[in-house]
Amino acid sequence: MKQTWLTAGERLVARAGHVLEHHPRQLTAIVAALLLSAGGGAFAVASLGPDPATLPVREILESVQPLPLAQQAEALDAHHFSLFTAEAVRSSDTAESLLARLGVNDPVAAAFLRQDALARPLVLGAPGRQVSAEATDSRNLLRLSVRWALDDKSFRRLVVERQPSGQFASRIETAPLVASLRVGSGTIRSNLFQAVDEAGLSDAVTSQLVDIFSTDVDFHRLRAGDRFAVVYETLEADGEPLRTGRVVSAQFVNGGRQLEALWFEQPGQRGGYFDFQGRSLERTFLASPMEVSRITSGFSMRFHPIQRTWRAHTGVDYGAPTGAPVRTVGDGQVQFAGVQNGYGNVIEIDHGKGNATLYAHLSRIDVHRGQSVQRGQRIGAVGSTGWATGPHLHFEFKEQGIQRDPLEVARRHVAPTELTAQARPQFDRVAGAMRTQLAVAASATMFASAR
Repeated sequence: MKQTWLTAGERLVARAGHVLEHHPRQLTAIVAALLLSAGGGAFAVASLGPDPATLPVREILESVQPLPLAQQAEALDAHHFSLFTAEAVRSSDTAESLLARLGVNDPVAAAFLRQDALARPLVLGAPGRQVSAEATDSRNLLRLSVRWALDDKSFRRLVVERQPSGQFASRIETAPLVASLRVGSGTIRSNLFQAVDEAGLSDAVTSQLVDIFSTDVDFHRLRAGDRFAVVYETLEADGEPLRTGRVVSAQFVNGGRQLEALWFEQPGQRGGYFDFQGRSLERTFLASPMEVSRITSGFSMRFHPIQRTWRAHTGVDYGAPTGAPVRTVGDGQVQFAGVQNGYGNVIEIDHGKGNATLYAHLSRIDVHRGQSVQRGQRIGAVGSTGWATGPHLHFEFKEQGIQRDPLEVARRHVAPTELTAQARPQFDRVAGAMRTQLAVAASATMFASAR
């Protein structure tokens, strides 16, 4: 018989195979115990290692010869880079002052901006516009661009660019605006204006928020702790925000009441705001002829500041600076545009069915008699003409020739838009998505308030 000699390692493997075949459960328990003990052992051994502070330290000194400065400069010259900056045009800007704020020192570029028929009016003659510039590391202009919106769908881009010849050329391009959604939220501490400023919301968003909830919320008498959340569009040009678009969805908590609104367009119909149950929030008349202002005298008895007597105030006075825009609260036709005694510059609009509005003490009239106007259209500007102690708008709403409280009128005149059966599934999907975004925005405000 042939005898086979096995090493110790081979015998251990063979024995393990025999145990695995005939006693699998026992082997599993043994392996688990070994692993646990090995883990503890590794921890114990690691803690017994040498202290790094006791290890020997060697200091090595070597002399290094830097490259000559000429070679360093030559290496740097081989690598050129561009500088990118952006600035808003100021009304006092010259070509030199604007380029200086952009980090550009280029007399040729400055001369071009002063003389070019496109660049001069669209850059230097457009205060408030954002200008972007690309310059070399030696501060020479390579490219300058300025963008402005045409409408809610497209924008124009003026480009001033250095040519291979070293001279500049200008051109105008048209491109589509890209809409993206943003969220904002805030809590009322003292007034709406402070809250929206803290939330970083624009006047355009604030005005829409007020219009949406104006018939249900008295924005001049808000309570501390009232809060709002809003989802709105930002229209971007080349990846940069250019203007604010429509408020897509909003929530306002006022005195414990939670009000919600969602913009929705049905196929073939005019879009409008609905609550999340699908009920229309549209009104025939806006509650206010001004986007954002404060009421200085409401529809009630008051002490007349000039005649020095108590008498009924049959309109509403809105305090605002001279030149603030005034809008019509509803569709209609201009019946009068001119001067009326103590009212100064006045506009009267007939809205049909016995409804009419009056706008007084205007500094400017932007419509004429017989002209058709649409709800929200700008018709003039705040002033102090006639018997006025300061700039403000006097506004009246008349039904069958009798003055009425404009807010109550707006609440009564509902212009409902019913959801069709075909549009309902899409509305529910949009409402679900907007409810989630509003909840995220609202939770951020509540978290910030709790800190």
